Amino acid sequence: MFTEQDRNSPVSEGGVHDVTIDGIAREGDGIAHIQGLVIFVPGTKVGDQVTIKIERVMRKFAIAALAEKN
Repeated sequence: MFTEQDRNSPVSEGGVHDVTIDGIAREGDGIAHIQGLVIFVPGTKVGDQVTIKIERVMRKFAIAALAEKN
């Protein structure tokens, strides 16, 4: 079931986006932002410019897989 906030998310599952990793999470995942939404991207480091595929969208963040390192 989707909430109002989920429908208004700037990303959706399966979406592909080009992002720059601008931070590192406690667990070591790279962090990117799309329209203010935090995206966790495992296997990346700060400064990486990557293409990601969104795997899961939550209310306050999303999890993505590395599709391509640019």
